[in-house]
Amino acid sequence: MKIAVFGATGNIGRRVLAAGVERGHEMTAFVRNPEKLLEQQGERIASQTNVIAEEMLDPQSVYRALAHQDAAILAAGTAGDGDAFVRLVDNIVTQCERQTLFAGRVWAMGGAGLLTVPHTSILGNDLPGMPPVYKNHDRNLDRLRRTELDWSIMCPGTMVDASPETSLRQLAVSTESLPLPFPESTRELSPEELTGLIFSRFSELNVAYEDVAAFMLDHLERSGPYKGKRVGVAYPSA
Repeated sequence: MKIAVFGATGNIGRRVLAAGVERGHEMTAFVRNPEKLLEQQGERIASQTNVIAEEMLDPQSVYRALAHQDAAILAAGTAGDGDAFVRLVDNIVTQCERQTLFAGRVWAMGGAGLLTVPHTSILGNDLPGMPPVYKNHDRNLDRLRRTELDWSIMCPGTMVDASPETSLRQLAVSTESLPLPFPESTRELSPEELTGLIFSRFSELNVAYEDVAAFMLDHLERSGPYKGKRVGVAYPSA
C-alpha cells in the first residue's frame, strides 16, 4: 500500500513509518525536518521513504502529497498545541476530501478521554477535573464526523516505549468506550466519583507506541470494522 504519514518524526509517526517500511509498504513521510528523520531512522529506512518537507498547514502542499495514496495517518501535533492542532487536522482532512486521487482511508490520533465510560453515556473528557486541552481532541472528532472519508481515530491512554513485558502482551481493543472492565454499578457513580475511578485506573491504559502503530497498519482496509469508530486499546489485566 501507499501510505502518507503526517508528523513522521513524532513519537507515534516515526514508529508507523519504520513499521510500514518493514512491512513493504510504500511510505511517504510529511515532515518539517528531513534531517531529523534521517537521524531517527538511519539510512536504510530513510532511503526507502518518500520524504516531503513542507508546511502541513499549507493546503496545496498537503493536497499534492495525498495524490495516489491509499491511506493517510495523521500523527502530527498534540492537543496541547491548541487551535494550531485543530487547524492542522482540519487542513489534512479537508485535502483528503478534495484530492480525487486519494483512496480515502484515514487514521487520526486522539486520546482515551474521547471514549465513554462503560455502562454510562459520559465521555471521559467531559468529567470534572479532566485537562481542558483534551477538548481539542473533541473538536477533531467533530470534524471527522462531518466527512464521508473512511476514518478511524485511535484513542490510547499514555503511550510508552516498548519493553520486553509489552512485547509479550496482546492488545485488548474496544470501540467507543474505554477498553477496561467496569462493574455495572459504575452507572450509579457521580461525575466526581467517576473522575476518581478513571484516574485511579489510568495506568491500565498505558500501551506501547509500537503496538499502537502496528494496530493502525493492521487496519488500513476500506470499510473495515473500525470505520467511523473511536478505538481504545489496552493490555488486558492478568
